[in-house]
Amino acid sequence: MTKKILNQNDIINTEIINSYDLDCIFSDNPINRVKKEPLILSKVEQLRKLREKIRNIEDCELKNNATKIVFADGNIDSPIMIVGEGPGQKEDELGKPFMGDAGMLLNKMLKAININRENVYITNVVNFRPPNNRKPESYEITKYSSFLKNHISIINPKILILMGSTAMESLFGSKNKISKERGNWKEVIISNKTFCTMITFHPAYLLRQADQKKYSWMDLKKIRNKIDELGINF
Repeated sequence: MTKKILNQNDIINTEIINSYDLDCIFSDNPINRVKKEPLILSKVEQLRKLREKIRNIEDCELKNNATKIVFADGNIDSPIMIVGEGPGQKEDELGKPFMGDAGMLLNKMLKAININRENVYITNVVNFRPPNNRKPESYEITKYSSFLKNHISIINPKILILMGSTAMESLFGSKNKISKERGNWKEVIISNKTFCTMITFHPAYLLRQADQKKYSWMDLKKIRNKIDELGINF
């Protein structure tokens, strides 16, 4: 029988550990101190989660009066994102933005600067049809603005186009007048990222005020120039 030789330091260390009444597990394996990278969701998954958040919104007159959610349409990887006001009857039926007469005019406007609708990404400030196609109230615009900002962050466009006063109000506030703000490049900061932004008239407004189309054409040409300047290809 071989007698085990005890090291005095081992005895002391063991006594000290036992004196603290700790439940210790010792291992010879090295400790992994490398922090795991946070899980990064794909753009598709981020959009799915955002859509569900909007679908589950509570205490919302818009949601309660609408047929379905109108989330977005187009290419999620597009460098150009268009934001309108809210769904109308046709959009409420089909579940996509800009599907009525205003949508047809939007398609023509984009085509005029050599852009196909399917190559851009389109959404609205509010995602449910307002009763009687009324304009969203300021409190509704504010309520949905956090969703819109999240939406913009996910798409991460190089050019952001805000169509109409509601879209302008959602990101720049209600004190500005679209007649003064349209046609000028602006910067909007969302989640510490700056987005190059153009405010212009909504196609629905142009259908009622045809004499304002000349100003929209000026805006469209500036957008086309910016696309060429940034070297954006479709």
